Amino acid sequence: MVKKLILIGVLIVAVSMVAAACAQSPMIVYIVVTATPEGVIPSVSVEPTQAPTQLVPTTSSNDIATVEPTEAGQSSQVEAAPTNTVRQIYVAEQPFERGRMFWLEPTGQIWVMIETEPGVGLWQVYEDLFKEGDIEFDPTMATPEGLLQPVRGFGLIWRSNEEVREGLGWGTDIEVGFVTNYEYEPGGSVVDGVFQPGPGYHYLQNQYGQWFRFNEINGTWQSVQRTAPTPTPSNGTADS
Repeated sequence: MVKKLILIGVLIVAVSMVAAACAQSPMIVYIVVTATPEGVIPSVSVEPTQAPTQLVPTTSSNDIATVEPTEAGQSSQVEAAPTNTVRQIYVAEQPFERGRMFWLEPTGQIWVMIETEPGVGLWQVYEDLFKEGDIEFDPTMATPEGLLQPVRGFGLIWRSNEEVREGLGWGTDIEVGFVTNYEYEPGGSVVDGVFQPGPGYHYLQNQYGQWFRFNEINGTWQSVQRTAPTPTPSNGTADS
């Protein structure tokens, strides 16, 4: 009985000491945040029918005009109308039964030209989603004699997008890379001293010297007669 009373007394003293200590200084709480377990990464997948990029006016005159989606309510104003962009750029081109494909190095985009009538057709713009190590072509597809299945970036869009595949048909020659002439002619007008951007025109010369005009206003292209302009050197030197 005496031992129990002594033990109770010790506990009372200990509790009193703790209470006194808490009254003198605040309690510090440490929160430990654990890292994400190794090997857990977000999953990114390519939709089998990738939608073409929306075509919008471009006002940049320092580089090749990038065709990109526009955000709701987005506007752009400059005090003077931008000048034409004239450059030599590196591209890859492949002809098809009913059109052709271009890959543009400065933007990493693939331009699809589906010919609906001789010399005119539909223009669609896609991001190049091909990565090294991806499947370059589908060996199970039966290719007609004398024709080719496109490979790599061209092939990825062609295989995964039925509209592109049916519109273009099969390749008639291999993909070829080369340096060519490019020009962007901005659209729009100056209203009260302020430039209001509008749909413009892209001009691109293919490997055979033929010129094409790409119309932002309605997503079409057409073959045109054109003399190659003199490219503006970048930083005082010609593009390599």
